[in-house]
Amino acid sequence: MFDFGETGGFQAFQQSVPYAAAVTGCGGRVCWLDGVLAVERGPLRLVSRVGGQDRAGLRRLARWQGVTVVTPEAGVAGFGLVPLITPMHHAVWRLGPDLRAGMSGKWRNRLVAAERGGVRVRQGGQKCMEALLAAEGEQRRQRGYRALPEGFSRALPLGALRLWEWRQSGTFGAGMGFVVHGTSATYHLGWASDGAKASGVHGVMLMRAAEALRAEGVHWLDLGSVDAEAAPGLARFKLGTGADLRRLGATCLVLP
Repeated sequence: MFDFGETGGFQAFQQSVPYAAAVTGCGGRVCWLDGVLAVERGPLRLVSRVGGQDRAGLRRLARWQGVTVVTPEAGVAGFGLVPLITPMHHAVWRLGPDLRAGMSGKWRNRLVAAERGGVRVRQGGQKCMEALLAAEGEQRRQRGYRALPEGFSRALPLGALRLWEWRQSGTFGAGMGFVVHGTSATYHLGWASDGAKASGVHGVMLMRAAEALRAEGVHWLDLGSVDAEAAPGLARFKLGTGADLRRLGATCLVLP
């Protein structure tokens, strides 16, 4: 369960300095409203994953001349909030002292088998980022799903990125990218070749990344949205780590 009152409470990526830097680097406009990050596009103000706000607090964010759309971190409803999109679910992994304790049996068994099979991953640099962006971009075009543009990833502060890669005979075969923001981190993008999938590389890679993040003081890892109907395999992979399923609030049009 979540405890946002403890030291190093969870922070959403969309309410972080690295996110603001990437938006600005892509030519976007951001503003901080009493500690809340908003992205403004013409007459539209977008506030994503904002926590700790009640209905009155959300309505204060809408006090300007344009239109305000907000996605709260938890459910908020009432007069002045008009739901537009039903709530999403995210998998958030608490990086405690024993990362394997909450894993499902199948997830743990696949991880152990891959480790015994000799799968080794390593941290990557700029070449890893470029290879990962190219491979994930091609996968996105083939499968037709949407994601943040490559320019956004390139605009992220280098000090906030954590990259991992796996190579087979010297050829890039799998990668993952994470963004660190405070004592939280977010899975940003990933790709695996057929050979990597068959060898269980992503399980090992995620485990090594989680261990490294925990060692540098990260307490929470947001693995992204979970949609058991559209992507059941990916949902099982994320939740199999022992991550908690967190329900966000509905995306709402907010009236001042």
